[in-house]
Amino acid sequence: MRLDKFLSHTGFGSRKEVKELLKKKRVAVNGVVNKDGKTNLVLEKDEICVDNEKVIYQEFFYYMLNKPKGVISATEDPSHRTVIDLISQEDLKKGLFPVGRLDKDTTGLLLITNDGELSHQLLSPKKKVAKVYQAKVVGVMTAEDQEVFAKGVTISGNELCLPAKLTILEVNELENTCQIELEIMEGKFHQVKRMVEAVGKKVVELNRLSMGGLILDNQLKRGSYRSLTKNEIQKLTEKK
Repeated sequence: MRLDKFLSHTGFGSRKEVKELLKKKRVAVNGVVNKDGKTNLVLEKDEICVDNEKVIYQEFFYYMLNKPKGVISATEDPSHRTVIDLISQEDLKKGLFPVGRLDKDTTGLLLITNDGELSHQLLSPKKKVAKVYQAKVVGVMTAEDQEVFAKGVTISGNELCLPAKLTILEVNELENTCQIELEIMEGKFHQVKRMVEAVGKKVVELNRLSMGGLILDNQLKRGSYRSLTKNEIQKLTEKK
């Protein structure tokens, strides 16, 4: 990687800003001041310092976001606030995107990264990555519904879903509602809502709890995010 590209990727600004940094002799490679942005680096061996402080190169970034209602799972949108808008300027690395989509009114776990290969592995239907949701449903789910989901329910558009695990957490007979937990192994469009509709009920609140072994941090407030821990990253990247 070229020195100027390295500096830009590690947060030292635009090409113009990096050029000025080099010109002022603030950059050293292996202990020697270097003003040539075209210098090719061997990242595994070369030590780069700015103002005598070592710069660590990080190629990929991983953030756990607790998505709130009202924002969309996109990188940019002309009329709506996006999940990327929730990332601070300090953490807003080049190429960040949400892994998969949560509906505008759906909350919970969303992985934000610039690791395209990991995203592909997590979203590929062939990988059958587990995703767990909790939902409030109008109508009371039953043991029969559990059996239907376990066999693979057919949803609108005559799409057959893979077998899914439905757990009934709480039933409110007076309100004719219930709380459920649902584990699915794929990510069809509006899948959870369509699965529940297929058995005559309706999802009114939906929250994602986990994806691929990554569990939503219950200390993370709605709209907040944090970097993944080393163990969380390792658990996810093992799927590559």
